[in-house]
Amino acid sequence: MSRIIVIGGGLAGCEAAWQAAEAGAEVLLYEMRPRTMTPAHTTGALAELVCSNSLGSNVVGRAPGLLKEELRRLGSLLIRIADQHRLPAGSALAVDREAFAAAVTTAVEQHPRITVVREEVKEIPDEGPVVVASGPLTSSALSQALQALTGEDSLYFYDAIAPIVEAESIDMRIAFRASRYGRGENEGGDYINCPMTEQEYRAFYEALLSAQRIELREFEREDPHFFEGCLPIEVLAARGEQALAFGPLRPVGLKDPRTGRRPYAVVQLRQDNAAATLYNIVGFQTNLRYGEQERVLRMIPGLERARFVRYGSMHRNTYINSPRLLLPTLQYRERLDLFFAGQIAGLEGYVGNIAGGWLAGVNASRLLRGQSPVLPPRETMIGALMHYITHAAADVFQPMKANFGLLPPLPRRVRGKRARGEAHAERALATLEAWTRQLSD
Repeated sequence: MSRIIVIGGGLAGCEAAWQAAEAGAEVLLYEMRPRTMTPAHTTGALAELVCSNSLGSNVVGRAPGLLKEELRRLGSLLIRIADQHRLPAGSALAVDREAFAAAVTTAVEQHPRITVVREEVKEIPDEGPVVVASGPLTSSALSQALQALTGEDSLYFYDAIAPIVEAESIDMRIAFRASRYGRGENEGGDYINCPMTEQEYRAFYEALLSAQRIELREFEREDPHFFEGCLPIEVLAARGEQALAFGPLRPVGLKDPRTGRRPYAVVQLRQDNAAATLYNIVGFQTNLRYGEQERVLRMIPGLERARFVRYGSMHRNTYINSPRLLLPTLQYRERLDLFFAGQIAGLEGYVGNIAGGWLAGVNASRLLRGQSPVLPPRETMIGALMHYITHAAADVFQPMKANFGLLPPLPRRVRGKRARGEAHAERALATLEAWTRQLSD
């Protein structure tokens, strides 16, 4: 076969297709939307962001920021487009989700060596190279094909989406603009903050615990479990009365201008589009019934008259048992011309998905040219991520985001969290530079 097939037009699939095409390969990119939609997507755009519009920290001394910087240096299409459509979000990289998806769609569809096919793939093609990047909402037919291929059931977790409100409906007589410790990019702060007194917090907490949730479908009730990085707010609240106050509602680094003091708790809202007309409620992924969401969330000071553009929701996310099935190069152990990328491989977070797509696309094109697949060193965040998802304990495997705990220990002890992060980043980027030079020699 003289071409590469990529299944899935999400973050991983688009990055994989782009990297393979840039390396000279002809690529068929299959995306079933809009002909066949998922429970979470709303458009047929490639690389549609269905959860948060934030790609996480942009600080190189933090794990998500380091991974972004590595991908910038490796020529990632999606990180470049994210940078071009960045919104104010303090030290985070947040994007206008519609503009971002539109730009990715245009870039991929106009590439002379990429053909986008709007059809559902129900079977794994017999000949490769093939990159499966079907994502966490893999269709039932393809899931069955994957089960037949691997000989075992797919694993899954539940991912919850946060609500979005109209900016004009937020009561700014109560809410205030600020970034934690004044670190925002805009004067006045990048976030809208809704402060809570202790009494307001406790009332909100009790209402959240008693609110009705959307009943899971039968197949979802079999073995539900949640990924720690995206817990529904009601699940987190059930862990204890202070779980929210020390989690997404923590007030550190903020002062209520009305009192000059730190509030008991704070709900933050982050800009969701370039026009700044929409804001998502940070950390408020939820599976409450829509009517209950309005009732409970309007108990938050400043959101009493909030107009909801999108309610929160929760959906099943599918991924394979990568430690049993994949090599660190993202090749299927039993068929080396078959690659898995993104969340289907257990890479959690937008940027982790992009990283998996980058590696799968590069390696699929190398295989097509008769070259050996490559893997960035474990001292880099991308290399450490791929090593983790293919070497973790298979019996308890869960998706993983970028974090410094994945990297090998530093050669010398460094005191302080920030200093250690900066030391890890310095080593990672130096290692990446040496590795890329070696590849080009």
